Amino acid sequence: MNYQTIYQQSIKDPKAFWMQQAASLNWFVEPKTLTTTDENEYTQWFPDGKLNMSYLCIDQHIKSGFGDQTAIVYDSPVSDQRQEISFHQLKEKVARLAGGLRDLGIKSGDTAVIYMPMIPEAIYSMLACARIGVIHSVVFGGFAPKELAIRIDDCQPKVVLTASNGIEVNKKIAYQPLVDQAISLASHSIEKVILFDREQEIDVRFDDQCVDFNSLIAQSRPLDAMPVLSTHPLYILYTSGTTGTPKGIIRDTGGYATALKYSMQHIYDVEPGECFWAASDVGWVVGHSYIAYGPLLNRNTTILFEGKPIRTPDASTFWRIIEENEVKSMFTAPTAIRAIKKEDPNGDFIKKYDLSSLRYLFLAGERCDQATLEWTGEQLQIPVIDHWWQTESGWPILANSAGVELLPIKTGSAGVSVCGYEVTILREDGSPAADNEEGLVCIKLPLPPGTLMNLWRNPKRFQAGYLDRFPGYYFSGDGGFKDADGYVYITGRVDDIINVAGHRLSTAEMEEIVAAHPLVAECAVFGVKDDLKGELPLGMVVLKNDAVNAEELEKELIQKVREEIGAVAAFKKVIPVMRLPKTRSGKILRKLLRSIANEDEYQIPSTIDDPMIAAEIEAEVKKRSMVKD
Repeated sequence: MNYQTIYQQSIKDPKAFWMQQAASLNWFVEPKTLTTTDENEYTQWFPDGKLNMSYLCIDQHIKSGFGDQTAIVYDSPVSDQRQEISFHQLKEKVARLAGGLRDLGIKSGDTAVIYMPMIPEAIYSMLACARIGVIHSVVFGGFAPKELAIRIDDCQPKVVLTASNGIEVNKKIAYQPLVDQAISLASHSIEKVILFDREQEIDVRFDDQCVDFNSLIAQSRPLDAMPVLSTHPLYILYTSGTTGTPKGIIRDTGGYATALKYSMQHIYDVEPGECFWAASDVGWVVGHSYIAYGPLLNRNTTILFEGKPIRTPDASTFWRIIEENEVKSMFTAPTAIRAIKKEDPNGDFIKKYDLSSLRYLFLAGERCDQATLEWTGEQLQIPVIDHWWQTESGWPILANSAGVELLPIKTGSAGVSVCGYEVTILREDGSPAADNEEGLVCIKLPLPPGTLMNLWRNPKRFQAGYLDRFPGYYFSGDGGFKDADGYVYITGRVDDIINVAGHRLSTAEMEEIVAAHPLVAECAVFGVKDDLKGELPLGMVVLKNDAVNAEELEKELIQKVREEIGAVAAFKKVIPVMRLPKTRSGKILRKLLRSIANEDEYQIPSTIDDPMIAAEIEAEVKKRSMVKD
């Protein structure tokens, strides 16, 4: 297949293109209408079609004779468990849980919060909700009670599905006290809590409000999948909420299923029956799209991994799982690869495993630096593909679509526009930027199927945040540029563009240079306040060797940035730290770093993987200030 031919068809004749993709799904009522608009003139896809995501992910495969195929491999080094769950077994659990929800009075159009670790019951809960038209909102299991309460108040669920505990490496975290506290903090009243006891010596309490997950399934009658309109909301997924009102992305059913099916085969190049692994969490959009729904509706075996790339037990975990399950295509974050690289710089663990099944490794979630991309490619000897998308999009916007045509990989670029997306770089005044001119990354409307329908209970915020700035375009919030070949380079969130004495500079470009130094394991470059120039870049680096002379390294990095960007970059400060603050999904918290470095007041976000890191970094910043003064 030729990428340009297919891409141009998707842009010039979207009706023919997307109707053809939709036809690959088993609809209860096939759509005859491609799109309509809602009351705010925003596009909705396949409005007269009816289908069910749970049916697509389970029942259709059983009816086609694949009930004994493994649907989910649950691999949990933190609990020393491994399960293979067939489509037959998956249906039994999901259909009975759907029946249990119905018995509790939960019906189509109601909402449910799922607050669980990476266990099969999390996916059972998602699919059971989808089976009867209940709109689920998965809240990452590491969120603090306050953040869970904020989400409860916003989506107003009738029920919360949870588990007895999560596990962080070797530490068990009881969930019921967190849920109890969240319910007490929330204004909205929860009717029932359904709790799955993992039987790991964690005290749990069942009462009139809290129902035993296993007992509910055992006592209920299984339900068939219920047809819902294509535009029926499948889920709400929050992208923020640590301050102010959370932003609840609403995903439809039919457009999303169409986009995911297309992406599994045409972007990730996996055929039905093969094994696909997204090393993420069901609490994030990657987990929704590429642990749960995408692989299962494409009849791929999906890996549900409860562990870390290192320390569970070591940096060989990813490679073991790939070998044991013959993973064909894998998706993870660059942070995970950097952690592995730091522990195993020569790839000794990689050499111990047969990774011949692996055709591609896809990276996303944050910008991938050149050093990480090149190291991974050299070690695995396969294409390592950086790509870019958002919670809002639900599936890739920019990629090198391996299942269409594997184009040359350009280091630093997230690839070219995926079919259906017309990605454009605009200047501040809304005019198109020239080739290689940095601007604002936008997408010409309408967005393709699978993207956000709206924001939950907040259409004005949706309009203001994404559509008003450039009429006729969706504004992504990211900066970037496009080269003459159509490859797009994402330079980071617009607030990661700093203004040094009137010059707009990308901290991501500086970060790329710093990360390439052989003594730097990880880094973050961000802007801090300066009385003379407005802002100056500051680098924080995690070193590979504690014995490194920090002052000499700083001089080398300053000189390298000066050589590759110029003196205008004004890159003059580097602070070594033991580690960088990250979300539990692996994103570096640059906003927190900026606040610490500027000595501003800051709050520890609930998404952070270890709250103690902030205090460590603050101490390093103060020590640096005293030395320099």
